[in-house]
Parts: sequence; structure tokens; C-alpha cells
Amino acid sequence: MLKYAVATAFGSLAIFTVATTVLSIPAYAVDNIESTDAPDLTSVKAKIEAKNYTGALEELRGIAEDTQQADVYNLLGFTLRKTGDYKTALTYYNKALEMQPDHKAAREYLGELYVETGDMAKANEQLATLVKLCPQGCEEREDLEKAIATKVTK
Repeated sequence: MLKYAVATAFGSLAIFTVATTVLSIPAYAVDNIESTDAPDLTSVKAKIEAKNYTGALEELRGIAEDTQQADVYNLLGFTLRKTGDYKTALTYYNKALEMQPDHKAAREYLGELYVETGDMAKANEQLATLVKLCPQGCEEREDLEKAIATKVTK
């Protein structure tokens, strides 16, 4: 009986120790980790805004050598698409979406790539995903809807 009581006490102590250790470890959301690791893309975005896609592309390639991040890959895809390199742009959009499947901008831009290359079925697939991601509407969804409507009416 004493053996049973001692074994139970030690077992309970072990469970308590493990539980308090596990519960005291802070939980970090993946978004928090990515946001602290995200590079400063202010300069790149300014170049894109100025339609200096070649300059943005050069800077992004340098950043991508050191940083694997969905926003970087998405902007690489965007600048490559704007310079007419659809095949490589597709690769980078897919990389961004592999890392972050709910990346709304990558979904929009990939859909726009499909519109520009005439693959309306795939453009509509991206739109359907955006409808699920932002059922109340969002800028990315609206922009892709406009791109599709423009292509369909031409």
C-alpha cells in the first residue's frame, strides 16, 4: 500500500511538473514570427509605385538571397509580371502561396497574371479563393474582379 501511495505521489508530481512547464512556454503565432523577420520593403514599394520595376526587381533579388518570405516572393512575382516574364513570375507567386496560402495580394496578382495570359478559368479560381478569404470584400478581391471584368468585356 505504501509503495502504491509513493508511486502515485511521484507520478502526480511528474505530471504536474510537465504540465506547468508546457503551460509556461509562450505561444507565438506564425504571423508574429514572420512579421519580425520581414525585411523593410519601403524602398522596393516606392520603386514599384514609380513603375521602376527593373530597380525594384534588382533590390528584391538581393533581399531574396537572404530572406525567404512570402511578401518578398509576391513582390518578385509582381515585378517580373510587370516586366513581361510571366513564367518566372508564376514561380514566385507559387512560392509565396506555398509559404502563406492565404496571402491575399499573391492571390490577386496570380489571378491578374492568368487574366493577362488569357487563362480565365485559373483567374476565376484565384477569385473564388479571395471570395472565401474576404467574404465581406477586400481590395485584392475587388481589383481582381475588375481585371476579370475588363478582360471579359474586351
